[in-house]
Amino acid sequence: RRRPEQKTARGVRLRRGLQLAVHPRGHRRGRQGEQRGRGRARHGQARMRRSGVREAQRLSGIPVVLFPRSKSAPEGVPTAQLLNALRDLRVDFVLLAGYLKLIPGELVQAYPRSILNIHPSLLPAFGGKGYYGLKVHKAVIASGARYSGPTVHFVDEQFDTGRTLAQRVVPVLADDTPEQLAARVLHEEHHVYVDAVAALCEDRIVWREDGVPLIRTQTNPDAYA
Repeated sequence: RRRPEQKTARGVRLRRGLQLAVHPRGHRRGRQGEQRGRGRARHGQARMRRSGVREAQRLSGIPVVLFPRSKSAPEGVPTAQLLNALRDLRVDFVLLAGYLKLIPGELVQAYPRSILNIHPSLLPAFGGKGYYGLKVHKAVIASGARYSGPTVHFVDEQFDTGRTLAQRVVPVLADDTPEQLAARVLHEEHHVYVDAVAALCEDRIVWREDGVPLIRTQTNPDAYA
């Protein structure tokens, strides 16, 4: 059943009670994205795995569940317990902000077409196992590619093979270093991911018959972004 909608201060319509689970790759970047999208996802529930988790919990009161369990995070929970926590909190969507590990199949199956991640290249180029961080940008520059940019994609059970939802394009300059290109791509990441999540929360994603997701514009339901 469709939930009632409410309008935030930024004019984005969210279904009332909508819950988001967020797994950022780093606390600082996660907080930067949250600041840009505060009005859009302020009703969300977040679970953050990396450093700064306790501070985020203290400052915002957002529930935190560590996943996965590891030697460095013995308090982390196994997949079954994570799924139970998501269900208990009635989470609708899972947002992975550059999360680098494979998502358990049980989670993918429990949240079909409901898990997003972002990758710092124009997928399917320069994606897959081993392509992360500066490795991506070094490979882009070495290939001679003239353009790069972030890709927001749905998550499946493989690395970077889920359907592409949104992309932004940036130039690759002749004298670029990996760090310079990374900064240019990251700037666009913070914008395209907020826009993609807003479309997800506002039910503006339409799936074509061939399985390709499209985003309807906010002003015209017959036009696509």
